[in-house]
Amino acid sequence: MSIKHPPLPPDDAPFDDDNPEWTSEMFARAGTAAEVLPPGVGEAFGQARGRPRSGAAKIAVKLRLDPDVVEGFKAEGPGWQTRMNATLRAALAKAGQ
Repeated sequence: MSIKHPPLPPDDAPFDDDNPEWTSEMFARAGTAAEVLPPGVGEAFGQARGRPRSGAAKIAVKLRLDPDVVEGFKAEGPGWQTRMNATLRAALAKAGQ
């Protein structure tokens, strides 16, 4: 699938006074975000996003199962992978491992 980009403006496109093209002098004068933004903004963006990492991280595996087994767990609703993990854990406990 190719990404379609909007066409580039022609070379004779009107100049935008509100958004001029940056010159070398402008880049030289520009400060870092820490210098320009109000205090506290950088810290807010520096915080980790998403769910905290677990101490016992899961391992991704590729596993081929019979369709009726997967559909049976999915039929019970959301959380089917967690229930499947619990079922496998119970089977290990029953086998004495």
